[in-house]
Amino acid sequence: MAATNLSELYVEKLKDLYSAEQQILKALPKMEKAAGHADLQNAFETHRRQTETHVQRLEQIFEELGQSARGKMCHGMQGIIEEGAELMKEKPEPGPLDAGLIAAAQCVEHYEMASYGSVCAWAQLLGYDEQAELLKQTLDEERETDQLLTNLAEQSVNTDAEVSMTEDEGEMADMPRRQPSRGRTGGTRSHHDRPSSR
Repeated sequence: MAATNLSELYVEKLKDLYSAEQQILKALPKMEKAAGHADLQNAFETHRRQTETHVQRLEQIFEELGQSARGKMCHGMQGIIEEGAELMKEKPEPGPLDAGLIAAAQCVEHYEMASYGSVCAWAQLLGYDEQAELLKQTLDEERETDQLLTNLAEQSVNTDAEVSMTEDEGEMADMPRRQPSRGRTGGTRSHHDRPSSR
């Protein structure tokens, strides 16, 4: 049912976020397992624990509102997570994989930051000051995670991905090149091979 006022929109967006957090909880262990960098693995593990707390905060808010937390699928988060899953199925080299996992995780964070920013503002407008504070705590943690991922990318992961790609290019350059064909069709002929016109 479409929301007819800000209160209803607030509840609908909270349900969207609850679904998103549940999906993230399922995805993070897979991302942690796929990651090669120990620091990236730790970041995913830390965020999984944070996400459990985010779910608990949302459940507390739903209880205060007398609403059910369930009943809505967050299709936006579903699409973002599916893109990350596709990357892992492709099984690229460790360096590019870690860089891709960070990019996927930051897409998740940016979706959450935008969503939590909205519900936090709406909670304040609706006079739910304690709920706004809970939502702001989660928003701040999402920002911290996003910054941590940026730091990891800049300090090591992106560089390792670049090195990995350069090594692949070097291997390609070392491979023996095929000689051009000199068959009857498509062959090469220098001007010395041309028949004399005299």
